[in-house]
Amino acid sequence: MKHQSKFSPEQQHAAAHQTGQQPTHEFASAEELLRFDAAQTTVPPEIAERLKRTTGNAAPPPRTGWLKRFFRGTN
Repeated sequence: MKHQSKFSPEQQHAAAHQTGQQPTHEFASAEELLRFDAAQTTVPPEIAERLKRTTGNAAPPPRTGWLKRFFRGTN
């Protein structure tokens, strides 16, 4: 069963504009949605500082390829 609106697209846009809602966006992927949301959201300074302390500046060590791991023990 399809939902049909009683308003024309112009009336819906005008109603959304009057209530202060922002126009809707369509995203091609979930990643695009997350990037858009991240750009709109401000992170509180105490959370940013805690995250920085937790993660540190250390990058994870590079993974050894499966072939090297397989032949490492056979000399």
